[in-house]
Amino acid sequence: MIRFGILIIVAFVLANLMVAAGYSLENSWEETFIKANMDYRQGRFQEAADGYNRLIRSGYKNGNIYYNLGNAFFRMDRPGYAILNYERARTLIPRDPDLNFNLKYARDRIQDAIEQPYGFGEMIFFWIDSTNINELFYCFAFLNLFFWSILLIRIFNKNEWTYYTLIILFILWLISGASLGLKWHLINSDNRSVILEKEVNILAGPDAADTVLFKLHEGAVVHHERSEEGWSLISLPDSKRGWIKGDALDDIKIIK
Repeated sequence: MIRFGILIIVAFVLANLMVAAGYSLENSWEETFIKANMDYRQGRFQEAADGYNRLIRSGYKNGNIYYNLGNAFFRMDRPGYAILNYERARTLIPRDPDLNFNLKYARDRIQDAIEQPYGFGEMIFFWIDSTNINELFYCFAFLNLFFWSILLIRIFNKNEWTYYTLIILFILWLISGASLGLKWHLINSDNRSVILEKEVNILAGPDAADTVLFKLHEGAVVHHERSEEGWSLISLPDSKRGWIKGDALDDIKIIK
């Protein structure tokens, strides 16, 4: 009986410690975010960027933090880092009007504004560019639940309305499932990177002594094909390819 009482007390203490730790962590997140926002408003853009980066490294990866980080870098005249974080934010909050305006404005100011063509699937499923993966998942889950519910009703009630409702839901279910699958594929196969240095030489091989093929400038979006001993092979939509030092660019894809 005494042992049971001790176990209850220990469990109670541990539960309270976990609640306190969770509250402390949440409070710390809010304090860091508020402090970073205050630094930004007062013109301390590097301090603001440091605060947003601390949140991201701690696992708080949401569109608003990436957007604010992009703004801080833009105000520091670092368009490469600004575009990188705007693009990351856009994968999470793709319809945000301020984000889309700032991203377009930043792109218009760089030297190598490289247009990224849409694939065939993106042209057919045109709405997935303005939706994020979670929205498509919840849409598919809702339609899936609705579809099977109507199917169950039709087993016991073969009215005309259940027949046509089932057909419409089945079509929408297929479209939403295909949209979700395509979005997942695009996110996981996204190999776009952003040039972060003012100007870089694109070489014929992974060696500083190799021939310079062309130059790229800060903010240019390229495709990162692979890495090799500190070098990265990149390509452009017009089929130009070459090698660049790996630390001169960073991937847009958010690593969970």
